[in-house]
Formats: sequence, structure tokens, C-alpha cells
Amino acid sequence: MLTTIPGIRVGHATDAKGCTGCTVVLCPEGTVGGADVRGSAAGTRELDALSPLHLVPYVHGVLLAGGSAFGLDAAAGVMQYLEERGIGFDVQVTRVPIVPTAILFDLRLGDARVRPDPRMAYAACQQASTGPIPEGSIGAGTGATVGKLFGITQAMKSGLGTAGVTLPGGVMVAALAVVNAFGDVRDPLTGQLLAGARETPDSRRLVDTAAAMRVGVVRRGYDAENTTLAVVATNARLTKVQATKMAQMAHQGMVRTIAPVHTTLDGDLAIALATGEIEADLNAVGLTAADAVAEAILRAVKTATALGGLPAWADLQGPPSR
Repeated sequence: MLTTIPGIRVGHATDAKGCTGCTVVLCPEGTVGGADVRGSAAGTRELDALSPLHLVPYVHGVLLAGGSAFGLDAAAGVMQYLEERGIGFDVQVTRVPIVPTAILFDLRLGDARVRPDPRMAYAACQQASTGPIPEGSIGAGTGATVGKLFGITQAMKSGLGTAGVTLPGGVMVAALAVVNAFGDVRDPLTGQLLAGARETPDSRRLVDTAAAMRVGVVRRGYDAENTTLAVVATNARLTKVQATKMAQMAHQGMVRTIAPVHTTLDGDLAIALATGEIEADLNAVGLTAADAVAEAILRAVKTATALGGLPAWADLQGPPSR
């Protein structure tokens, strides 16, 4: 999980009634970041700070939040928490925390007027720890859903998952993913659909979204409400250019598990964090980041629980009733 990377802390804040929440990743001093956006409907704040051309050298935290664009305001709570502790980019009169933020659209599942705010994000920071990360319908994954070819009523509940790998020599790579995809989630080893669009609002039978689209089924109405967000972290020593490459390679984990992915209807993106403790081969780190993202996505689906009237993967494991 992401907190196996030394110094990385993760915290959640959840509003189960409103079906929304946020998740914060707090970074140790000297963490280098990079990012890569592949979807066409991303909602972000301060993501430019991760560009190799940007002035600031380090990142201090990452916030993932529900609430669509309204959720971007929650980043102020993370900035307040870090500034109070003297963490941030030194501008002499204070320190400005660099907190790249990405949001997902969860307004259809719960109360559309309830969104993550600075107070919620501050609470997530207070809860952040280096311990095991709760997964499923929690934090930014509270209102996450997948399989929206036929709209939210025939979708399934998803959530947040995390996974990690240790390479020879002590190089560690881990990922945290929030899966709010337009498409379906499939196990790349077995080819089995795990969660996605269902035949009817009452059915437990899945429709293969990609196959349906190939024969002319299209989504009607407002579409830009889907996103898969991934944070990948390593203890390797990387430059901002290399961290950006790591983020690019991490997207392969989404390609393996979500279909379709990176559509005009999704805001898919990956943020990479490198804490700089050990030398490592960039290609091996990027390859492993993709593996970790794929596993985190599967865990996000398998640990999710039913919410807002939508079933989760666990609800489909018995004999189908129809």
C-alpha cells in the first residue's frame, strides 16, 4: 500500500450520507513529483507545479476529492494544515504548501449540495498516518462508481484501493487509486468483468461496455462525470522529468483493467511521487508502478460496499437472481 513508502502518510475524511469525501497524501521533505493526464475531463488545481518546467522543486501533499470542481476548494484545508507546521515552498514571509489536487464527479450518487470543503480536508490531514490504509467506499472513493454507459441507475459502486511492490535492492513502488470510471473494470489475468454497467437497474448481470459501444450503443445526456485518479509513489531518487515518466508509465495499469479508458468522458490522471532515498532504474520503477495501479484498481472494486442504491462487487458474488 502507499504508506509502505517511508514518510508517506495517508488520511481520509468521509461523508457517507452525502456520498462524498476526500483523501490526502502527505509527503516527506524533498519529495519530487510528476503528473500525466490522459482523460479529457480532468478537474485539477496546482497540477502545473509538477511540470519539469515549473519553478518549485518539491511537492508537499496531494489531495483527491469528490464534489466535482467544487471539491477543488478543499485543498485550502491541506494548505492550512501544512502552513501551520511550517511546511511549504519558502517565500520568505511564509511557506506556501504545494498541494496538487484532483477531483472526481460524485454529485449524482448522494446529495449534490454536499461537497468536500477545507474543513473536511483538514480533518483528513489530522487522520493521516503511516499505517494501513482503509480501502473501499471511503475518503475520495466514497461516491465512486463504474459502468455508466446507461447512466448512474445501472452503474455499480466502486471505491479506493491501494497496492505495492518491493523490488530487489529495496526499491519500493506503491499506488493508490480512486476508480470512478465510465467503463467497466476487468481482471486482466482472468478476463472476467468485475464491475460495470448492468442490464437494468434491478439486474446483477453485467453488460460489456466496450463490446456494446462497438455495435453502436452510445451514452446519452451529460457525460463528463467520470475519472480514475492514481497516486504512485516510490522511495527511488528521481528528477521531475523522471517522475513525470513514471506517471506516464503508471497509466498502463488503467489500460489493463478498465475498458474503455482515457475517453473524452473521463478525467483520468496519474500523479507520481519520489521520496529520493535510493537509486533505481526508471524503467523498472515505471513498469512496477503500472502493476501497482492495476492491483489498486482491482482492490478499489473488490473492497467497495453498496451505497446510494448501487450494488458492489461483493453483492454479485452469489447466484444471479435475474
